[in-house]
Amino acid sequence: MTEAITEYRNENTKDIDLLSTIDMVRKMNEEDQIVAQVVGDVAPDIASAIDMIAKAFLKGGKLYYFGAGTSGRLGILDASECPPTFSVDRSMVQGIIAGGKDAMITAVEGAEDNFDNGKKDAEILTDKDVCVVISASGNPKYLLGVLEKADEIGAATIGITCNSKGLIANEAGLVICAEVGPEVIAGSSRLKAGTAQKMILNMLSTGSMIKIGKTYENFMIDLKASNEKLKDRAIRIVSQIAEVSHSEALAALLKCNWEIKTAITMIKMKLDADSARLELRKHGGVLRKLLNTESKV
Repeated sequence: MTEAITEYRNENTKDIDLLSTIDMVRKMNEEDQIVAQVVGDVAPDIASAIDMIAKAFLKGGKLYYFGAGTSGRLGILDASECPPTFSVDRSMVQGIIAGGKDAMITAVEGAEDNFDNGKKDAEILTDKDVCVVISASGNPKYLLGVLEKADEIGAATIGITCNSKGLIANEAGLVICAEVGPEVIAGSSRLKAGTAQKMILNMLSTGSMIKIGKTYENFMIDLKASNEKLKDRAIRIVSQIAEVSHSEALAALLKCNWEIKTAITMIKMKLDADSARLELRKHGGVLRKLLNTESKV
């Protein structure tokens, strides 16, 4: 197997153990600046992946992230943020890590090398779903097992990697390859590679949710107002979109169990909560469609 780029030695940081603390930080920051540029270079592939995921969502499919080690943890992190941010069911976006839940906190020896476990974990997929495998090196046998099972089931596959020569780059249906180069510390792919993966995952989940109407403009209109901070945010969102005072926004939210879209519809269309919910359902729950229709009446 060809050595992964993530294992190469970075010539720019060979003296990092001799630098002052501030120079060490600056050196790391210089390397981090490479990441955003490289992720930008693969924007067309990210856009294609977003469209693929959004299409699956609209047909009742789910998004699954599979990874080992750091990559697996990043997938679970991104998946766990979707329910509170977009009020989707926990099953809609899921993260699965090689070695199971224990691997979230403690490294599980050999987990990424187990092809059969990858196939077994991927049995959760259906032909409606999108399977995203995440790996800096692109070589874990676990992920090759996931991809083989995904192909057997008929699930769409996306590979996120930082190594164009990695094995998943040949096996995934769509590949997003952000080659950020050698790490500050050779082989420590939680650094630049991890940052690139996090940026891409942010775009995949956020972009696909935007595409299916989970935002209005750049407002988080489907958030769950589960604490005081989020309730305050909900009031501000309703106030700004519906163009009413904070007190009017709060009054509407209290009448509809803090459902932001319902509150906005109530105010804009002068409806009670149940009627507002019905209007939203007529427009597939997409506030932009409802308000655009209303403005033409």
